[in-house]
Amino acid sequence: MTQQTFTKDLFHPRYWLLWFGLAVLFLLVQLPYPLLMRLGSWMGRTSRHFLKRRVNIARRNLELCFPDMSASQRDTLLEANFASLGMALMETGMAWFWSDRRVKAWFEVSGFENLQQAGREQRGVMVIGIHFMSLELGGRAMGLCQPMMAMYRRHNNKVMELVQTWGRSRSNKAMIDRKDLRGMVQALKSGEAVWFAPDQDYGPKGSVFAPFFAVDQAATTCGTFTIHRLAKPAMITTVLIRKPNRQGYQLVIEPELEDYPSEDQQQAAQYMNRVIEREILRAPEQYLWLHRRFKTRPCGEASLYR
Repeated sequence: MTQQTFTKDLFHPRYWLLWFGLAVLFLLVQLPYPLLMRLGSWMGRTSRHFLKRRVNIARRNLELCFPDMSASQRDTLLEANFASLGMALMETGMAWFWSDRRVKAWFEVSGFENLQQAGREQRGVMVIGIHFMSLELGGRAMGLCQPMMAMYRRHNNKVMELVQTWGRSRSNKAMIDRKDLRGMVQALKSGEAVWFAPDQDYGPKGSVFAPFFAVDQAATTCGTFTIHRLAKPAMITTVLIRKPNRQGYQLVIEPELEDYPSEDQQQAAQYMNRVIEREILRAPEQYLWLHRRFKTRPCGEASLYR
């Protein structure tokens, strides 16, 4: 389990600008929620002029995944996606700095009984997360329903590592380094609920190629398969979706995945990608398309990113 302590070296001048930025974020998220979402949307749309590389990555991902969409439809989706990016910055501050009471006031839950049922008889529960822009707030909302643990990637910046670990641990139990497979398996065997996101390209090691939307060969982590074989947990999906017109959020917890192909690694990857596709289609404009999801290619194949 990851534990962070505050040390004097975090006051070094090289961190001052970051501390200032975090202080500004703390102050910003004291504003009313509808105003925060308006501000975040404006910031996200404006960022398109400065984040050209990310714009190109997101546009390419949409082209690859939704080839049947018209160019104008994809452009509309792209614009909404960057508005969502700006809102995500505000939601990160909300997740880290808001009180439990204020967070609870802005989300509703559907399917909480599915989480309870999955954890019956002290079984561990692998909570399959999807990289929606509201991810940070989604973790906080899930923790308010039932405190859990989560796999995560350590931040290279010491201040960000301290703050993100502290923020993500609010309303939750602990963070587990994504390299700590043994720690996750032990937690699941002990009956814990552990969040794990298998929807990104983590490179060729420990991955197989499986279809994802219209891309036939997408590098897909085998971590889900390995953990399931070792710990035999229940598996559920959860996503936090923004409601229209700045009305808050819907936390959706789906029933346990009953037919996971636990004996075949390739079929398991295909199965999980279909599950992820289903969740993304709830609100594709809110998904993290800025990540190079298809950067890893089979040997000898050219990059899909121009």
